[in-house]
Amino acid sequence: MTPQEALKKITRGTTEIISLADLEAKLKEGRPLVIKAGFDPTAPDIHLGHTVLLRKMKQFQDLGHKVVFLIGDFTAQVGDPTGRNELRKKMSMADIEKNAATYKTQVFKILDPKKTQIVFNSHWLNKLTLQDSLELSAHLTVAQMLARADFKKRFESGKEISLLEFIYPLLQGYDSVHLKTDVELGGNDQKFNLLMGRQLQEAYGQKPQVVIMTPLLEGTDGVNKMSKSLGNTIGINDEPNEIFGKVMSISDELMLRYYEILTEADLDAIKKMHPKEAKLQLAQTIVEMFHPISEGAKARAHFESTFSQHQNPENIPEFKITSGQKLIDILAVTNMAASKNEARRLIKEKAVTHEGRLVADENWPPAKGVLKIGKRRFLKLI
Repeated sequence: MTPQEALKKITRGTTEIISLADLEAKLKEGRPLVIKAGFDPTAPDIHLGHTVLLRKMKQFQDLGHKVVFLIGDFTAQVGDPTGRNELRKKMSMADIEKNAATYKTQVFKILDPKKTQIVFNSHWLNKLTLQDSLELSAHLTVAQMLARADFKKRFESGKEISLLEFIYPLLQGYDSVHLKTDVELGGNDQKFNLLMGRQLQEAYGQKPQVVIMTPLLEGTDGVNKMSKSLGNTIGINDEPNEIFGKVMSISDELMLRYYEILTEADLDAIKKMHPKEAKLQLAQTIVEMFHPISEGAKARAHFESTFSQHQNPENIPEFKITSGQKLIDILAVTNMAASKNEARRLIKEKAVTHEGRLVADENWPPAKGVLKIGKRRFLKLI
């Protein structure tokens, strides 16, 4: 592939590159570039939002470049302030280590394990002395930090901003210095942190990295950034039927965005298809990204037979009800809802039915029959 062809492949689905000329020059050097993307393990599972960057890393990998998957176990303790309107709760090392372990296995559903270097930034950030940290902080001013929209908003509203949050961009930038990164990938909400890497590399006498920013993928609600805390995610470890059903629930407008960001399909050809067929094809494609190819066709057949013909699926999980149980408890204990609060929300939003009849009371005493939760979850009460 020529540098021009590689450039066309890499730039698809990006929002900004700083700078395109520098990227083209680096690609023409004819050496493996060091490509870095960092992920703080703040939640246990990787979802489609994360895969936007992972797919971009895979593109560089396929072009023969060195891909570094950075797990921010140290920076996760600090907490990225990007987009936050309040202090982030401090995570325990036990939770960070647990989440990081799941990241290490899940990323290889996309990346080639033989061509991927996994690193933890605690390995070098833990070694910084107080003097090192003070010297590092000299490269960032309070004025710079308060110019950030999220910090400015919090400062003007009187909400707390910790010094640790000021330090976070410096730590992410120092990662690039340590790894001598040629290209860093990140979401477009990470611009300040990504540019800090360029600034510090120049301060340490290195050639500044190219910054490639990708769009933030909206979740299944079609409005908010895909986030575990908002319950609008499609996890790459979700079961095939669950992934398929969630993709089918998105709007036609969001479907085209998913096609552009998550696939390499011809968008002109997709626009000529009937929207329902296009969405079925997208759902099958996404299932096949993370599960054996055969599972995509099975999930499609399951969806069409269950939801197009309004039938209950086969092999519904069963739960034995006992006296005194309430609906809200059953939804939480069977993981049909992530928590009692989510169960309340589902009931309030009229998303729970029993044998086709709406259940609007969280204290409803359960009876034998099939519960349907949302559009894709079923539970047989026995």
